[in-house]
Amino acid sequence: MNAPIKNLAELPTEQDPRWAAVVARDRSADGSFYISVSTTGIYCRPSCPARHAKPSHVRFHRTRADAERAGFRPCKRCKPDLLPDEPDTRIATRVAAIDWATAAASLDRHGFAPLGTLLSAGECAELAGSYEDGSRFRSTVVMARHGFGSGEYKYFAYPLPPIIAAFRPALYRALAPIANRWHDTMGLATRFPAAHADFIKRCHEAGQNRPTPLLLRYRPGDYNCLHQDLYGEHVFPLQVVILLSEPGTDFAGGELVLTDQRPRMQSRAEVVPLRRGEAAVFAVHHRPVAGTRGSYRVNMRHGVSRLRSGERYTAGIILHDAK
Repeated sequence: MNAPIKNLAELPTEQDPRWAAVVARDRSADGSFYISVSTTGIYCRPSCPARHAKPSHVRFHRTRADAERAGFRPCKRCKPDLLPDEPDTRIATRVAAIDWATAAASLDRHGFAPLGTLLSAGECAELAGSYEDGSRFRSTVVMARHGFGSGEYKYFAYPLPPIIAAFRPALYRALAPIANRWHDTMGLATRFPAAHADFIKRCHEAGQNRPTPLLLRYRPGDYNCLHQDLYGEHVFPLQVVILLSEPGTDFAGGELVLTDQRPRMQSRAEVVPLRRGEAAVFAVHHRPVAGTRGSYRVNMRHGVSRLRSGERYTAGIILHDAK
């Protein structure tokens, strides 16, 4: 058996999820990583309009400084050295630094994967603090009215807050290859383009044009029933949650709970521990599981256990839009 891949640096270029962004000249990837070409001695943005080099001549770098330390100079066409340090660049850099090979292995094995810390305490406080600003949201859902649980959540309106707007394309870019592999394994025909903007265009053309990223607030006694965030015909099979409050300090209870239902078996539950600023990715609906007669689909749901004390805020980043 081949040894497992530990990180993206060990992947052949054409199998690296970042290569799809380079081929698509995805501008949303700019700043999250850089590419260098050994035959020219230059480094570029992923969206560089120059003709693509052979994959065997390409290397990936997390920062401009890494590329320059390796002896490469900035491209005169795409000018990667002039990228500003804006929120989308900072967030994309953090997402690109995740060990996605390990995350993919955890998703395959368990249906979820921890992603580590993606937001600082200050960023968490800023995002949670926006909850009372009604102008940022398109709707509020009081869960008890619909039998969803207890507590409430709000869907952001377009334009999304800069942090959320930056997370969506960066996370999608890393997750699209996993989503395509899952669909292939499960025998589903739908495939996902490399760029999130192209997938959102598909959603909007089908009438799914309402943004789905949301903020959830829980107070003592609140909980969220097991559910799936589907919203329409076009569903991206993975979503991300980021905890914005500190367990043990801001609240007690309120654990993220996932369940899977395998054919002819009882449901299995898993609790995903998170600290403030930490994220996890998990299956929205189905995931493939290898069996003795090939792969089969497992149905997954997620929810939040009863909050015992305090106040808990969470950001949910769903990558498809709603009808």
